[in-house]
Amino acid sequence: MSSPVFSGNPRAIVHFVAVAKAGSFTAAANELGISKSALGKSISKLEQQLATKLLYRTTRKLSLTTEGEAYFSSCQSALDTLQAAEASLRSKLAEPSGTVRIDMPAAFGRSVMMPILLGMAERYPHLKLTITFNDRIIDPLDAGFDLAIRYGALKDSTDLVAKRLNDQHLVLCASPSYLEHYGYPQNARELRQHRCLMAWRGGTPLSWLIKDEDGREVRFNPTPFHQISDGDAMIEACMAGAGIVQFPEALLRPFIDQGRLVTILSELAPSPTELNVIWPRSYQLLPSVRFIIDELVALAGQNAFG
Repeated sequence: MSSPVFSGNPRAIVHFVAVAKAGSFTAAANELGISKSALGKSISKLEQQLATKLLYRTTRKLSLTTEGEAYFSSCQSALDTLQAAEASLRSKLAEPSGTVRIDMPAAFGRSVMMPILLGMAERYPHLKLTITFNDRIIDPLDAGFDLAIRYGALKDSTDLVAKRLNDQHLVLCASPSYLEHYGYPQNARELRQHRCLMAWRGGTPLSWLIKDEDGREVRFNPTPFHQISDGDAMIEACMAGAGIVQFPEALLRPFIDQGRLVTILSELAPSPTELNVIWPRSYQLLPSVRFIIDELVALAGQNAFG
């Protein structure tokens, strides 16, 4: 059985990526140091080889076709990987380099993880980060990341690998002004009567996790007073006296220490939930990706995320 053969022209792929990024044949030709005519012929030949139109070209505008957008994303990722591998070889793996794409929950990512990652990048100037924030469940078929940070145990997956960091303790919090105005709830029944600020995901509020009177962990679904899709905004609303939230204690600890938030109903706190760093199983880990994983695991040993 013969091995698969790559029929494309690597130089043409570099040309295509340059044009797509510049949005102009003239600008891309200047950047590449070739003539505009040669660049146009290279792209046309690539389209012929692929039997696919990659670019819409008019006298006033250049844009990617749907197929071109998908191809550009794959080519850019492949070139980033090759550049990172080349840089690592040149430096004899002396330090991490290249671009690492990291996806993480918004509030936790901004307040806890960002300073840590930027500290790594400051120590290693050739390490570049592409950071995205969202709280959705990971779809292994549409990963689009090198690493991701997520709460909760990873469900059985043949496509993803997880490394556990520090467990997260969920707490209920309110501001002193809210508690002064509305009082302290004494139990879960009274909590339902309070102004609960709920996360809004996919058209529905997310439930809280608490312990019932028998010590069993149950999903708690109070009638939301406010529904907010951004974790940072929820915390700001809570500190402004808008209601009660449930978040990992590590995320709220600075505001608790400052006296801007107060923990309540600690007896309802559930068992800790996992915090994991996740990556695609089929992914060949580059040194820079492995470096970040090892750094995060080492920091977890110091309870940096607990």
